[in-house]
Amino acid sequence: MMAAEKELQVKEKQQAQQQAESTRDIPVYIPDVDIYETQDALVMLVDMPGVAPQDVNIDLKDDTLTIRGTVSDYGLGETPVLMEYGVGDYFREFTLGHYIDQSKIEATMKDGVLKLVLPKVDRAKARKIEVKAE
Repeated sequence: MMAAEKELQVKEKQQAQQQAESTRDIPVYIPDVDIYETQDALVMLVDMPGVAPQDVNIDLKDDTLTIRGTVSDYGLGETPVLMEYGVGDYFREFTLGHYIDQSKIEATMKDGVLKLVLPKVDRAKARKIEVKAE
């Protein structure tokens, strides 16, 4: 017997609550994020469709990682016929624990997905302790 099939459901984009006023007249959304843990790092995948790598701003201050993505030139000079996708900028913040080596965080962007690798400090990495015979 096949596993129960999940029904596809539309997930609405959530608008971010900003602390400051924006100079752009465009909505700001909370990007969807997947976080995976490996032995050496946490890996974050952040969905920001329509954002070019040069339009991503990542800041780290006081253990707070801030991600901003700006959509530029989307549909410029075009007349919309049908719009089912809300276009806007992206904003998300995360508080990092002390087990992340903040000086070694790496970021790459491909096809609208930002990948952040947050390496663990050596003391937070799991390790096997060898038992020696005496």
